[in-house]
Amino acid sequence: MRRDEFLKTAAALAALGLLPTAARAAANLKIMVPANPGGGWDITGRALGKALQDAAAASTVTFENKGGAAGAIGLTQFVNASKGDPNALMVMGAVMLGGLITGKPPVTLSQATPIARLTSEYNVFVLPASSPLKTMKDVVEQMKKDPGSVKWGGGSRGSTEHVAAAMLARETGVDAAKINYVAFRGGGEAIAAILGGNVTVGGSGFSEFQQYIESGKMRPIAVTAPTRIKGLDAPTMKELGYNVEIGNWRGVYAPPGITPAQRQALTDLVVKATKSKAWAEALEKNGWTPAVLTGKDFEDFVDREFASLRAIMVKSGMVG
Repeated sequence: MRRDEFLKTAAALAALGLLPTAARAAANLKIMVPANPGGGWDITGRALGKALQDAAAASTVTFENKGGAAGAIGLTQFVNASKGDPNALMVMGAVMLGGLITGKPPVTLSQATPIARLTSEYNVFVLPASSPLKTMKDVVEQMKKDPGSVKWGGGSRGSTEHVAAAMLARETGVDAAKINYVAFRGGGEAIAAILGGNVTVGGSGFSEFQQYIESGKMRPIAVTAPTRIKGLDAPTMKELGYNVEIGNWRGVYAPPGITPAQRQALTDLVVKATKSKAWAEALEKNGWTPAVLTGKDFEDFVDREFASLRAIMVKSGMVG
């Protein structure tokens, strides 16, 4: 076969998703991060991109940040603009599910293609170092006196930190509808607000706050995990007597309109990336728990998470 005929054949097979993974190892992948730079999704997307290249699963990886509405704006663009593209991925997670429940956008996650869950982590609540409040009990006492005087800062409405604040309010006899939650489009904005004292309490994954906690600019006061987080001197909510436990997981989806073979090929590339040295270093650096789940198991997991999160939000008065 002549070289030009070979290239045409290879291109046709690649378009159909029929080339073996090794033959498509030099893919030029695009990752949509449906949040502004600096947050958990951004850190996850860029760590995955590095791992894909480290594992020789991609020759190049480009990124696009599109923040807002708990990822719904980025999701809408991804679904509409990347349809049928077998080289596109979008970062998503528990925060997106919460935002879709509260926001009811025109595009839903079911229109995209599940690929894999990647990591799991829990939220940490922090105070700026200059805060007159010192503990979560101090925060709760102030919230009981005047719910609106405590500004909770974190990700989009419906994020796991927002749900945790509503759960805490309900636990302590405060009307969850009265909590003063300030949503930010990205982790960078939330961090600036916390450090500047523009919010009372900040919530996010440990990885986003770690450097500020270690430098003494933020004081950790509680985590939403079932047990204490390694390397973090902060009690669990349950230790403090509040029945608040909620995890934050992250994963990736592909666009709609790809073939089963293309979906499997993308899944194989992502799984290969999670076995790379770069990914192991990202897990260690960010304090992420590896939680890889693919195929129907991942689809079923997302369905269960939707139902569970909706039930928690209804119970906490966040949605009707």
